[in-house]
Amino acid sequence: MEAQMPAKKYFFLILILGTLTALGPFSIDMYLPGFESIAFDLHVTSNDVGYSLSSYFIGISAGQLLYGPLLDRFGRKKPLYIGLVLYILASAGCITARSLDALVILRFFQALGSCAAAVASIAMVRDLFPVQDSAKVFALLMLVVGASPMIAPTVGGYVTAAFGWQTVFIILGVMGILILLASIFFLPESYHPDINMSLKPGPILINFLSVIREPQFYTYALTGALAFSGLFAYVSGSPVMFMNIFHLSKETYGWIFAGLSVGFIGSSQLNSLVLRRYRSDQIIIVAMICQAVVGIIFLAGSYFEWYGLLSTIVMLFLFLCCLGFANPNASALSIAPFKKNAGSAAALMGALQMSIGALASVGVSFFNTHNSLPMVSIMAGSAILGVLTIIIGRKQIGHPVLMQEAEEAVVIH
Repeated sequence: MEAQMPAKKYFFLILILGTLTALGPFSIDMYLPGFESIAFDLHVTSNDVGYSLSSYFIGISAGQLLYGPLLDRFGRKKPLYIGLVLYILASAGCITARSLDALVILRFFQALGSCAAAVASIAMVRDLFPVQDSAKVFALLMLVVGASPMIAPTVGGYVTAAFGWQTVFIILGVMGILILLASIFFLPESYHPDINMSLKPGPILINFLSVIREPQFYTYALTGALAFSGLFAYVSGSPVMFMNIFHLSKETYGWIFAGLSVGFIGSSQLNSLVLRRYRSDQIIIVAMICQAVVGIIFLAGSYFEWYGLLSTIVMLFLFLCCLGFANPNASALSIAPFKKNAGSAAALMGALQMSIGALASVGVSFFNTHNSLPMVSIMAGSAILGVLTIIIGRKQIGHPVLMQEAEEAVVIH
């Protein structure tokens, strides 16, 4: 974007891109307070409803790899339109779902649709803004995304209590319609279709394999995915823990979820200040060790039933603070070695993150217990595996690539 572009248009573009990026997080967080109501209406348990969350994560994982080549081959807007229409139709289907199986399948397609918005928004930032403005633009987008875990579950709690859980999906569908209209009429096409871009599996697979072979990529991408899977376990298990075990209302759960998100968001912003004195590879090892220690203490206390509501909230807050330092540095270090294949590296990193996160979410739902042990065990176990991965993988890397672009990515993640 040129410097002389009017500030009003600059703001409006960022606002549209921010809503595209936030559509997925809103779709995850807003319906969490409705787990009990969904379980009652569909004649299943709250843990079973967690499978609809897992299917959403799986859909995002698949979409990461699907939309990258499509956005390069056909331009940014056509795949975006298709994804948003799919999202709207799937949201409408969720409103009328009468069985858990139907809800699980519809959430998968809803995730495929929302993933188009997320991938397209990132690509369009690269297209529309000069390199020197990218950090500022991504920082502004993250303010929109960061607000979603604070706003969505709180709103979802009140909406579910007053009008029922189906109303949440009505709101999400309306959001999808408004975003689609804004994209059609106000978002420019930022990339000309590349007719030479091959969509055959062979060339795409070869490109992905060249990324996977890089030791720095697979070390930090896997480390970041394992660290982030603790968040997926928390998101999947927290409705059951707070509303079934501690018997909190939907509204109270929404406020607690919003408050805990401050730990993750705040530490990720504090990370930019720490980077002024320390490198990403130095920060991430400390963050991972701290996360593992917190996870072990949390697991021991949960096993011996030491914790009440307040102490449980404190342990979750500390765990999420560690994640706020670990995840952005892992992301930046993963893509740092790549220039030509940066898009493929980002897609693979996202797919790996979502796949392992989905497994963590499924694990929490599978162990249908009446305590927090499944959630806390997966959180602790993933953090420990993350520490082992980074210790073993760093021996294969040697001196890590630490480009200036990577450091900027850490600040804006």
